[in-house]
Amino acid sequence: MAQRSGVPASALRYYEEKGLIASIGRRGLRRLFDPGVLEQLALIGVGRAAGFSLDEIGGMFAADGRASIDRRMLAAKADELDMTVRRLSAMRDGLRHAAVCPAPSHMECPKFRRILRKAASGGPPQRRGIKRKPAIGYA
Repeated sequence: MAQRSGVPASALRYYEEKGLIASIGRRGLRRLFDPGVLEQLALIGVGRAAGFSLDEIGGMFAADGRASIDRRMLAAKADELDMTVRRLSAMRDGLRHAAVCPAPSHMECPKFRRILRKAASGGPPQRRGIKRKPAIGYA
């Protein structure tokens, strides 16, 4: 399964230990898996790439191993990703500006100073005119 899926054997063992996948037996020291585990591993990979925790991903499977995904949870994660993209885009734009700013030093660049103030206050820099949508909590 490690070879077919590209998932390291150590990760397969860990996912099995966490209850995300299940082997159907052994052949010597090797675990045997149903071919349907490939789809489960794909869902785990997509979930991890989207930023879901393994516990959250575990909740995406029904008792029989089939996907059973809460659409509200997907919408909430999409909103969270939108906020992250906006925050990172603002940071990228600020850094690009600071790289070419004609001010004598970065510390004299107004835009760079705004980035530093925002970072010091613990909040992400925001572009002007972009209002944040409140995050949707999931039950």
